[in-house]
Order: sequence, then structure tokens, then C-alpha cells
Amino acid sequence: MAKAIITCGKICSGKSFYSNKIKNELNAVIISPDEATYDLINNEQGEFYNIFSERLNNYLTKKVGEIVQAGANVIYERGLWSKKERKKIREFYENMGIQYEIHYIYADNETWKKNIDERNKRITDGNGGSNFYLNNGLMKKLELLWEEPDSSEVDFIYKNTR
Repeated sequence: MAKAIITCGKICSGKSFYSNKIKNELNAVIISPDEATYDLINNEQGEFYNIFSERLNNYLTKKVGEIVQAGANVIYERGLWSKKERKKIREFYENMGIQYEIHYIYADNETWKKNIDERNKRITDGNGGSNFYLNNGLMKKLELLWEEPDSSEVDFIYKNTR
């Protein structure tokens, strides 16, 4: 039976690395809101970021469910930054009868900071792809939004350390 693996983790924790690592063993397709945002509007949503992001995530959540119902495994690269988001996605897939797991990608502070530095360097070198530069102001804002999941909210923890 097909299932959805939904990644959970803060920005630069290694969700894409992890998704690509397990993709072949699960014979799965990766669905990424970050890639979709870049491909559709080149990360230029500006003041409408929150509205666009919510609409895109709602749409992709439904599509991931449909793909799983059609028999394919999906890795859904979400952040699931809040308890509310984690609860909402669990309830949605349970109501649809979709088999799913939430995989938390944990990065210790040293690994996290290295990941951010490497991401920013790729961007300044012109190799950032769909990523955007993470300056100190944005990082402080994002850190305030992150709610660390407890073990009851996730099905698997992957520790991304260097």
C-alpha cells in the first residue's frame, strides 16, 4: 500500500537532503512547495507570501493524498513548523484514509548553522536554485515561528549531524 512521508523540520535542517536520500528506496516522488514556489513565481510573492504559501500547501496536501490513493509513494517536503500544522495534516490524511508518516529532520545547532552558511554561499555564487538568502533578520523571525515537535507528533526522527 502506498503512503505519504511528510517531512517536518525547520529551514535548512536537511529536509531536501533526507528526501533525496530515501527517494529511491521508497520508489517515491518528491513534492516540494519550495520548488513549486520557485517554478511558478520565482520566489517573488512579496507581501502575499503567507497567502500564497497557505493556498499552495492546501493544494499540494490534497494532491499528495490523491497520488497516494492512486498507488504511488510520495515524499512531501513540508516544514510543519507548528503543532497546529502537524495536527491539521494528520487529521486531513486520517479522514481521507491515507497511510502517512511524519518524519522529523532534526539538525543540531552546529549542523544547522553550517547548512545555512553553505546555502547562503551557493546563493551568492549563483547556484542557489529555488533557495533564497537567509540573513540574520529573517533567521530571527523564522526562529520565533518554529515549534519543536514532541515525540507524539512525529513517527520517525532523522538526526542530521555532521
